[in-house]
Amino acid sequence: MSDTDQPFPPDLPTDYPTPARVYGYGLGSKDNFAVDRAATVQGLTVFPELLDIARQNRLFLYRAVRYLARDVGIRQFLDLGSGLPTNNNVHQVAQQFAPDSTVVYVDNDPIVLTHGRALLADNPNTTVISADMTEPDTVLDHPDTRSLIDVSQPVAVLMFSIPHCIPEDAAARRAVHGPMERVAPGSYLAFSHVCANDEATAAESTQVATSIGMTWRTRTAAEVTTWLEGLEPVAPGLGDITDWRPDPDQPPLEEVAAELAPFLGASARSKRVYEFGGVLHLDGQGSRPGGG
Repeated sequence: MSDTDQPFPPDLPTDYPTPARVYGYGLGSKDNFAVDRAATVQGLTVFPELLDIARQNRLFLYRAVRYLARDVGIRQFLDLGSGLPTNNNVHQVAQQFAPDSTVVYVDNDPIVLTHGRALLADNPNTTVISADMTEPDTVLDHPDTRSLIDVSQPVAVLMFSIPHCIPEDAAARRAVHGPMERVAPGSYLAFSHVCANDEATAAESTQVATSIGMTWRTRTAAEVTTWLEGLEPVAPGLGDITDWRPDPDQPPLEEVAAELAPFLGASARSKRVYEFGGVLHLDGQGSRPGGG
């Protein structure tokens, strides 16, 4: 999308960067504006590894959804903060391995909703809704969610590279805990969050992101781990998502724009921040996350 393409949704913000468009730009999407491209390059000049970790997160999405659909038999997927459609979206991966899978995408970015609805118009098992993920009851009680997801049966709740876009700790924890408090035992959470190993680096990363107009908070991996108590990590456990069942033969990502190409591979030289996460199981035997 160029800055002059029309028509736009009437409430489409074009004067500040959005996480969905910045993230999509790093994955090869053309659905962005000059403000998104400038913010991306500005952030990468300080934390060049951010391009790699965005792309590593997308590869993790494929492996996690494949595991959930193919290996453990999950048939319902709730994707919170789904972002812009690209290759190997959740419904495409899940329905490749389990054609009867149902998927509800949740986002509040107008451009995501416009593109998502166009993409999914002919897919009765998949929909996209506009909702605030920090209000999980609103998400789960939405009529379109209820039409495709039965919380009395196991559900995969997906939060890929999303909680760091919620700066307030209480709201971020609510976004994680709320769905897991309502879904059935046997459900799963696939989760990733941009993290650092120390407070100083986390604070620097947050400052860089907010200075370019992003709503953001990088946290430490230790802090985020406390949110997930009550859930059982699936082997190999929580950590840098590049280590979660790596597969060199999984489908590749689209190429990045030429101006981003110099940043590719930076994480091999320095990785002060990374995507922390994994896949976790709600087995019904212990407490739920947050002590619920």
